[in-house]
Amino acid sequence: MNESVIPGIPNARNWGDNLPDIYRTPLELDIQELEQVYPAWVDTPHSYLALSGGGPMGAFGAGVLIGMTQKGDRPDFQIVTGISAGALIAPFAFLGPDYDPILVQVFTNSHTEDILQLRGPISALNLDAVTSSAPLKAQIDQVVDRDLMRALAAEHRKGRRLLIGTTNLDTERPVTWNLGAIAVVDTPEALALIRNILLASASIPGAFPPVQIEVHVNGVPYDELHADGGMTNTIFLYPSQMDWDLYTEKLRVPKAPRLYLIQNMYVEPSWRPMERKTLPIAIRGFMSMLRSQGVGDLQRISTLAERDGINIRLAYIPSSFIEEPEEIFDPEWMTRLFELGREIGSEGAWKSPSLLLPATEHPSRPHEKL
Repeated sequence: MNESVIPGIPNARNWGDNLPDIYRTPLELDIQELEQVYPAWVDTPHSYLALSGGGPMGAFGAGVLIGMTQKGDRPDFQIVTGISAGALIAPFAFLGPDYDPILVQVFTNSHTEDILQLRGPISALNLDAVTSSAPLKAQIDQVVDRDLMRALAAEHRKGRRLLIGTTNLDTERPVTWNLGAIAVVDTPEALALIRNILLASASIPGAFPPVQIEVHVNGVPYDELHADGGMTNTIFLYPSQMDWDLYTEKLRVPKAPRLYLIQNMYVEPSWRPMERKTLPIAIRGFMSMLRSQGVGDLQRISTLAERDGINIRLAYIPSSFIEEPEEIFDPEWMTRLFELGREIGSEGAWKSPSLLLPATEHPSRPHEKL
């Protein structure tokens, strides 16, 4: 970012709505240099993975990846991106099937108290959120250790990229963090930053406290507040200013790249009876807004992919899944959602973004037809 830097960690991040100069580097290198800097990219088919937010619905995306492992067609993705719940999946998706047991544990065995602590009403009004994210931070600190950071660094050196999105609350702009570039620094500070980025990306404002990250501007330290990346993008791949065709041509990619989009939320409208109470109405309104934003983000990425010759495979939670959790993070409900994702991944039941059409009529659901 132009105005501020992470001390001691070059190229740690960039604005998510801007094309940084470093993205132009591959176009400036000859093929021999590219083979050294990006060995995982040259003369090989490309696969990319983008994971959306969704809170406890992230269990769906974890299940899809496990299903892909079981089917035996899960690629080594050149790029993995993650937002919010997708950010918590992304490092393990990036590192491959050896890390599947962590996904199973986190997304099928977590209770609400393993993720958050409710604060009292007075504390909630006077502090920065209605809950404390200390339990989630403890989980992140446990699974994201020095060994995992070094594994991320090893893959980064091959040219693979793990990108996580947060929202900078001070500027109201998306930020894209390059976790591999941070991991290669291999210091306690780098590990702490990776953990903070993952926590920030999953911290819904008001529900979870924002995460403070120290930056330097002209050598002077400042504190930024970062929160859920889903406020600015529910899912992302690369800036629209990039002409990806130029990159694949320069890298001699032998066929059209394949992009796997996993939307950990509903895409199709669904009918559910509403209680005339403040909290259910507020939640339903928020989820409707999130779903609409997610559809818009999928359509934007689809347009980019069509422009740049990328084939898309899409998975999202079908509207037929109408079960409700007993708590915010209900392990039984999350397990059923995980199994639904695993079934889709193991059967290769991906959809095309062209199927994102207006809702069809469901005569069995009352009051749906206007």
